[in-house]
Amino acid sequence: MRDDDEVDLLVDAWAGRLPEVDFTPLDVMSRLRRVALRLNTLRAAAFRSADLSSWEFDVLAALRRAEPPHEMSPMELSRATMIGTAAMSNRLENLAARGLIERKANPRDGRSNLARLTQEGASRVDAAMIALVRSEAEELRLLTGQQQAQLASLLRLLGRSSA
Repeated sequence: MRDDDEVDLLVDAWAGRLPEVDFTPLDVMSRLRRVALRLNTLRAAAFRSADLSSWEFDVLAALRRAEPPHEMSPMELSRATMIGTAAMSNRLENLAARGLIERKANPRDGRSNLARLTQEGASRVDAAMIALVRSEAEELRLLTGQQQAQLASLLRLLGRSSA
């Protein structure tokens, strides 16, 4: 006997209406969607705990992952975050105004500039990442380490198939 959840009830209801259809994909994808929605909530809370929005975290995290001195061109940041260059310019201005990045002339290209992570930006993005990892670990507490590795492997495969 299974312990039905909302997805089971949804799939069962559809299976009753369309018994000739295999609803396994709906079962899997509906669960992924619900997990993704929960993840968005966890991430937003982790970012808020460091006084960052999601987009601010994305840009600061890209800079933090870059080798010291943690600087990138707007074009590099656009590629790393999948944000358009026009939007990136506006975001960099906002981050600079908050003191989370510094902007300086690009010595390799006189027409562009570089964004460099400040100590404050690094502290905030590190705090957000630590809060995020802790909350995600709490969400995954029901799975063993082996199950988490298996799930990561399966999701990697699924991610490749949709790329």
